[in-house]
Amino acid sequence: ENLLEKTSELKGKLKDNLEEFKGQAIQSKQLATIITEVPIEFEPDSLTTDQPDMELLSTLFEELEFRTFAKRMYADALQQSRPAAQNTKSDPDLFSNLDPQEVQEMMASDKKTIQDTGHNYILVEGTGEIKKLVEELLKHKECCFDTETTDIDAHTAELVGMSFAVNPYHAWFVPLPENYHNCQMILNLFKPFFENESILKIGQNLKYDISVLRWYDVAVKGPLFDTMIAHYLIEPDQRHNMDFLSETYLGYSPVSIQSLIGKKGKNQGSMRDVEMDLLKEYAAEDADITLQLKYKFDPLLDKLSLRKLFEEIEMPLVRVLTDMEAEGVRLDSESLAEIGKGLENEIKQLESEIFSLSGTTFNIASPKQLGEILFEKMGLKTSTKKTKTGQYPTGEEVLSKIVHAHPIVQLILDYRSLTKLKSTYVDSLPTLVNPRDGRIHTSYNQAVASTGRLSSNNPNLQNIPIRTARGREIRKAFVPRNSHFTLLAADYSQIELRIIAHLSGDKDMIEAFANGLDIHTATAAKVYGVALEDVSRDMRRNAKMVNFGIIYGISAFGLSERLGISRGEAGSIINNYFKEYPGIKAYMNNQMEFARKNGFVETMLGRRRMLRDINSSNSVVRGFAERNAINAPIQGSSADMIKIAMIGIHKELTEKALKSKMILQVHDELVFDAHKDELEVLKVIIEKNMKNALPLSVPVLVETNTGNNWLEAH
Repeated sequence: ENLLEKTSELKGKLKDNLEEFKGQAIQSKQLATIITEVPIEFEPDSLTTDQPDMELLSTLFEELEFRTFAKRMYADALQQSRPAAQNTKSDPDLFSNLDPQEVQEMMASDKKTIQDTGHNYILVEGTGEIKKLVEELLKHKECCFDTETTDIDAHTAELVGMSFAVNPYHAWFVPLPENYHNCQMILNLFKPFFENESILKIGQNLKYDISVLRWYDVAVKGPLFDTMIAHYLIEPDQRHNMDFLSETYLGYSPVSIQSLIGKKGKNQGSMRDVEMDLLKEYAAEDADITLQLKYKFDPLLDKLSLRKLFEEIEMPLVRVLTDMEAEGVRLDSESLAEIGKGLENEIKQLESEIFSLSGTTFNIASPKQLGEILFEKMGLKTSTKKTKTGQYPTGEEVLSKIVHAHPIVQLILDYRSLTKLKSTYVDSLPTLVNPRDGRIHTSYNQAVASTGRLSSNNPNLQNIPIRTARGREIRKAFVPRNSHFTLLAADYSQIELRIIAHLSGDKDMIEAFANGLDIHTATAAKVYGVALEDVSRDMRRNAKMVNFGIIYGISAFGLSERLGISRGEAGSIINNYFKEYPGIKAYMNNQMEFARKNGFVETMLGRRRMLRDINSSNSVVRGFAERNAINAPIQGSSADMIKIAMIGIHKELTEKALKSKMILQVHDELVFDAHKDELEVLKVIIEKNMKNALPLSVPVLVETNTGNNWLEAH
């Protein structure tokens, strides 16, 4: 009240807000005031917590066979009550054989380990024994195998050994020599197994094992069952590494690799240096566990209607990605070096300008120093509070909001962008060139993005910036293998908008696509109520932001922030959008309703996205789940679509024995190392498979371009 009475002494925005929202301020205080005069009658003793009747509780746990729960939750208390209970009950119960030390160990972990689990892991050495093993493997319709290597990069790793399992708790381990040719001689003995097309090959992250064996001229044929990818379909938001899966689904804690070679880092040892008996136990256990996980996940694929997605898309894609990774892409290091020189000069120029405007030199990369310069020395205003360590936040989001306050802010953002570009790509890409063949072999991840999209690392192709001229230049360094080839890029045009038109069945949006209209211009005309020819660039820009923002549940506040317009204008645009495209609004409502009832949403092919927080009382958490309910089916269907296209294209390239190869996949784009003599044939194959991957109620457009590098082709 005192503050509101003295608003005349205040200035600027604070004064305006207090005067405008005076009523709300008073009401907020009333709502937040705790009334202490309410009469409450209670006895303090009634609020104390009593110990449960441990004898009755013990009897109940025995009756219900809640052994693990009882040991974990009540073991200490039950141990304390044991003497009294034993006076009235002479029969042994589930706690009678526990001493305090055992109880403590059980509370720490109730997972089984290799030490307390019966198993038969056999070391197999010598040509005769290996041949016997191969004969045994050929008798079975399915077999789990795993490789032990020296590196997590399949394209530089050397084999140390292999393990096989056809029955739970029983596995074989075959050590392999360091010498490449000697190793290959042993592997040749396994070719009848690996090349047998009728035996199901089971593994955890099979793409890695298949890629490693490929370098030793061993092809893995036949159907595949990858437990990592099976679980990715079953629970896309969880972890999928073997240790987690084993503990979660088998109640078994595997031998950790750290116990053999130490933690990750420069001091980590090599699998070659591990004592043979320990290596045998570790490797054989991997194959054994993976086989048991297969038995767990196999029925779940049927129960959740994921079998078709698993067998017809994800498993065939393993082979496609394996071939793409093995093919790799050529890097023009000289071109990259030139780009690096240009970046270095620009960075120095920006640094000089920043120091000039600030009136001092400082470490621009230091958030602490930068915050002090901007907000103390230069006096720029920020609404963001200091962190717990007393520093000013200087992230991109913070600086973007004050970019118009002083020219130095934009220079700092540009400086950060260029230094990141240089360190992440210009400096690091040459280090990723494989010494075996002089090419870069990115690694594609099938089980990372919850939506079903592929991701990549070493390098992360998805993050190569394309919005800035300097960022796009990085693509110049990706070139064809030689002068007989060219790069061909094929890109879906606005595929997510076409999918939402199909899923929603909105007549006006479907009609716009069917008539070949520019969807953003058509949307702008509807939202602003003008003729197509009267749509301005700003109108189209705003409509484009809404078209793509709707997929991610953009709000009036979010749209106003992105477009730099008032919240009222943004709200009006969104309301008009839903008025003109009522089918989109109905789709969004239906998706959220389905998610609330079922706890998940699905793509066109049944890929699930679990949304367990959709009914959360926390509005932030619930809002995130609601946005996923809308966009997951769209993104996921788009991901399924390009995967189907990749499988079809790969099949035709292989059957026709073309020299052209599919080498990169980034978002909605495929890149090919195309032989110039095969260009026309290749374009037909690409467009046919991409357009027909999934039947939509709107036309699917695919744009193809060629060039001497990826930038030109894109």
